[in-house]
Amino acid sequence: MTAVALLLLSLTAVVAVVDWLAVANNYRAAEYALKPLVMVFLIAVALSIEPSSDFARVMLIIGLVLSMAGDMFLMLPKDLFVAGLGAFLVAHVFYVIALLSLGVSLTGFVVGVVLMTLVAVVLGRRIVQGAARVDRTLAAPVAAYISVISLMVASAIGTGRFFAIVGALLFGASDSVLGWTRFLNDFPRSRLIVMVTYHLGQAGLVLALI
Repeated sequence: MTAVALLLLSLTAVVAVVDWLAVANNYRAAEYALKPLVMVFLIAVALSIEPSSDFARVMLIIGLVLSMAGDMFLMLPKDLFVAGLGAFLVAHVFYVIALLSLGVSLTGFVVGVVLMTLVAVVLGRRIVQGAARVDRTLAAPVAAYISVISLMVASAIGTGRFFAIVGALLFGASDSVLGWTRFLNDFPRSRLIVMVTYHLGQAGLVLALI
């Protein structure tokens, strides 16, 4: 990793921690600025590192930009959940392309598919059911999103890269908590858990480029 990338990663960590504190203390005004700023720094990190694949980096950066758009949709007072969900769904498509371009073993990918199928059956099914109870029109987009992020996690496992696997699993955990609390039952500090795992997950995907 270059010195510039390391510096930018350190700044990303500082901004992320400040954002977590804002979330923990419910400082919404600060969150509006800090959450997108974390993604800006992560994009800068992705641009400054020496990647094992330039194509993978381009695909990942597009995914990061789409994720930042999704963040902004989900943060706004007006309910733009479907728009945010759509932005993240497309982001994961680009993450999948990036991960596949890094090299994926068939065995690892199959293991990932089996694992994520179990998660989808046990956890994803309940989230989709909860979404349908809130609004029947949400069931299909939520199910589609779960399918795509499951493919992303399976692809990350297939790469065999530590940062890719940990990052994808944390991203999946973040969205699982978000889906559970939005459509089933909320619990204390859930927003903080979502944010911490989300930022660490995105950072892991960026570091997978090295």
